[in-house]
Amino acid sequence: MNQLTTKELAFIEDQIRAEEIIAKTMNWCASQCENQELRTSLEQLAESHQLKIADLAQYFNRSKFIQ
Repeated sequence: MNQLTTKELAFIEDQIRAEEIIAKTMNWCASQCENQELRTSLEQLAESHQLKIADLAQYFNRSKFIQ
């Protein structure tokens, strides 16, 4: 497998940070909701972003892309 450049790795790290921010924001918004349906939707969206973070971390932890 080809190794990623430093610039590519930085881009991926930025994307992971963005996913973390989105997940935290969604959870915060959910905590502010009185409408249970909206709260549940926001919590589900936050969870989907958290799963993306976990998937990316798992992929890069076991791959040979990281220098």
